Amino acid sequence: MINLKRNYINAALARSLIRSQFPEWKGLNVREVEGCGWDNKTFHLGEYMSIRLPSSEEYSSQVGKEHFWLNKLAPLLPLSAPSPLALGEPDENYPWYWSVYEWIEGKTALTGGIVDLSQFATDLGNFLLCLQAIESKEGPGAGKHNFYRGGNLKVYELETKQAISGLSSEIDVLKAERIWNKAISSSWSKKTLWIHGDIAPGNFLAKEGRLSAVIDFGSLGIGDPACDLAIAWTFFKKESREAFYRSLPFDEATWMRGRAWALWKTLIDCNESKKENRQIKEESKEIINEILSGE
Repeated sequence: MINLKRNYINAALARSLIRSQFPEWKGLNVREVEGCGWDNKTFHLGEYMSIRLPSSEEYSSQVGKEHFWLNKLAPLLPLSAPSPLALGEPDENYPWYWSVYEWIEGKTALTGGIVDLSQFATDLGNFLLCLQAIESKEGPGAGKHNFYRGGNLKVYELETKQAISGLSSEIDVLKAERIWNKAISSSWSKKTLWIHGDIAPGNFLAKEGRLSAVIDFGSLGIGDPACDLAIAWTFFKKESREAFYRSLPFDEATWMRGRAWALWKTLIDCNESKKENRQIKEESKEIINEILSGE
């Protein structure tokens, strides 16, 4: 697997790729987007476009998928979604395919500006319903390309149990194991649905306090919609979580799997940040306690 140092993927590289592959845009200003992302690094291209460069080989396989499917899905969605404009190719300076997109204006949910979180939750639920209503039979199933989002939770069973063990002195192990075991005892047996795959605050844009766009469809696929429900615990609280519940017509087992997706991701974040980032660890522990509190 090819890996580049993250600081290698910078505005100078993005500028050189535009000059060599899309000379019609070479006169446009290229600058890094604030909080430019982890899976992909994003740069402004002029005022109305963006450049998106995968930060690792494991994310590079998502580029072609997004180009193919977003042009079909985005017009059918009730909120703005990224529109691919051009597909960049690997060259001697950068080893993977990359993208130019239309720029979507808005502030991420991480930066605040949400007026009513319950309304935000309802709007997100409606967005997911519209995505799930689109015909999915030819969509990409769960796999390495989207880290098995939409697939069976059991693919992460060993990883989850190791993470629970690693935090045994800090969390309620029995509650965590009960939630996980209950979740993996069920599976999605209905028609496969479209999933976004990374429903997280950094992928929501807001205007005037309302949800206006959903971005970063790299984990897009079809399958069990439970992975898109994890946000109920990782971002929403009490009233807003209830609003999210009401907006989506899923049974208890599906919500339980969504809860387990949230548990898996947060356990991993908490474990990996134990020594490196105390703030992330404390935030992760707070979310874990939120997940376990309703057990």
